Amino acid sequence: MKTRRQFLTGVPLGLLGAAAVGARAGADPRDEAKPVPGAAPAFNTAPAAGPAVTDATFAEAEKLVQVTLTPAQRQMAGANWRTSMAGLLERRTGPRKVMLEEALAPATVWNPVLPGHRAGPARHRFQPSPAVPGPLPARDEDIAYATVTQLGSWIRTRQLTSERLTKLYLDRIKRFDSRLRCIITLLDEPALKQARQADSEIAAGKYRGPLHGIPWGAKDLLDTAGIRTTYGAAPFRDRVPVENAAVVRRLDDAGAVLLAKLSMGALALNDIWFGGQTMNPWLPEEGSGGSSAGPGAATAAGLVAFAIGSETQGSIIDPAMRCGVTGLRPTYGRVPRTGAMTLCWSLDKLGPMARAVEDTMLVLRAIAGADAGDVASLPVPLDFNARAPVKGLKVGYFPAWMQEPPATEIDRAALQTLRDLGLVAEEISLPDWPYDSLNLILFAEAAAAFEALTLSGEADALTVQSADAWPNLFRESRFLSAVDFVQADRLRRKVAEQMARVMSEVDLLLVPSLRDEMLILSNFTGQPALTLRAGFVEVSQARSDWAPDSARPLPHFSPPRRVPYGVTLIGRLFEEGTIAGVGLALQRALQVGHERPPGF
Repeated sequence: MKTRRQFLTGVPLGLLGAAAVGARAGADPRDEAKPVPGAAPAFNTAPAAGPAVTDATFAEAEKLVQVTLTPAQRQMAGANWRTSMAGLLERRTGPRKVMLEEALAPATVWNPVLPGHRAGPARHRFQPSPAVPGPLPARDEDIAYATVTQLGSWIRTRQLTSERLTKLYLDRIKRFDSRLRCIITLLDEPALKQARQADSEIAAGKYRGPLHGIPWGAKDLLDTAGIRTTYGAAPFRDRVPVENAAVVRRLDDAGAVLLAKLSMGALALNDIWFGGQTMNPWLPEEGSGGSSAGPGAATAAGLVAFAIGSETQGSIIDPAMRCGVTGLRPTYGRVPRTGAMTLCWSLDKLGPMARAVEDTMLVLRAIAGADAGDVASLPVPLDFNARAPVKGLKVGYFPAWMQEPPATEIDRAALQTLRDLGLVAEEISLPDWPYDSLNLILFAEAAAAFEALTLSGEADALTVQSADAWPNLFRESRFLSAVDFVQADRLRRKVAEQMARVMSEVDLLLVPSLRDEMLILSNFTGQPALTLRAGFVEVSQARSDWAPDSARPLPHFSPPRRVPYGVTLIGRLFEEGTIAGVGLALQRALQVGHERPPGF
């Protein structure tokens, strides 16, 4: 491909006749084609490339971005499109194609901390609850549902071996996974090998900490060396990475035992993967929610002690709420995503899912911190004190949101419980803006992350091909306006400024977990979130993350079914310790976390 200036010097003489008009008499027209020292290159002078484009093409394209050109403007655009855009498209269309590696991040990095603002604690402190696990239960089922804190204490004091606990969970997986479809790859022998090593180290006095010997499951977007990592998608089902993700390395270093690669909605959307739909242990007729479907179901059913999920926009909160577990979505940048599947560079977050609030903080402590492989990861201190008082903290809430769906009586009761614990409830508000418009950024980044899959046609192999599934959204995203993308990015900063204002007025927020506006804006601003079971509700119909489809009606229940319901706490940037402290107090006060899904 020639440069614009080289193109001008190579134009046939016949096309330069007009340029000779008015030139000095007797001048050689070829002199006009020679580069003049100091002359600048110009746009719209590259060799034409691509298919023919006309004013009619623009007339139709205007409908996609809702702009209007005049007939003269359409004619001009149609006439020069093939030259003005040629250089911009060459990276993808050739002849000088450039392949963009999977791990290559954009040059622009989202920083959730706005200029002039300070975020996060000034010091690192981690003070867990006093270890009082009680005696080891006689029944395996009771051991399986114990918290990480309890399991860790029993293993540390050698009342329980990691090998026994690992075998216990492996047995439960083999008994129950056929009903849940939450396991993609089971790691029997590697897990038992890790467990035996943990027991040997502990017996030798080499105790690594509260996760030593604890079996866990990884959402199948975390790379595991020599073990397939499928992204839940058929085109990647035989993908075997050569290195561990940063989070996997850190949990290995903590002595945790990787039991299984857990299911996820294909390419991190909802709860259907190439092996089927992951189901909710509390209501096996409905999906578990996504996209951290396997982590939610496996944790709820007592198949792992904890799991690592991911969230771009609701993928920890949704299954945590539906499956009745605790999900912690850390601040954007708190946990490195090196070696994790990218869906959206400026939104993706990795976080723990467990059965108790404090468990999530024990895991967060092990996986947090900057890593060179993730340009957005930050080395911010982590401050958590399980015994810190919560009285006097200000909890913000949106009055209208608490009185209308999707809020329930459980949300309102949780707010009152926080008042009873001594927190000060403050009414807050945000502008009534079109927060949905920020999703242009998500769609564009996701389509870029999986460009090769889309253009090759391999996206057609994904299990779900509905209008709200990735294949269609990836294709549609090719027609998004770059100008609108930049404007959405500017709106994102404006939203972040509003969220910073709100969080300067309170210490945390209590919100209905699936309130769409908060799912969107808190993910785009990078706020941490903690979702925990707060009670039970009755449902007369199965729930779904998918758009309604008359061809696939959801089951109805008569009488209604009783299922867990969770509330969500939103924190200040990098202040996971605050929402965990309040969540711990709320969990203790509500006393609803002990119930288990029937039949598991």
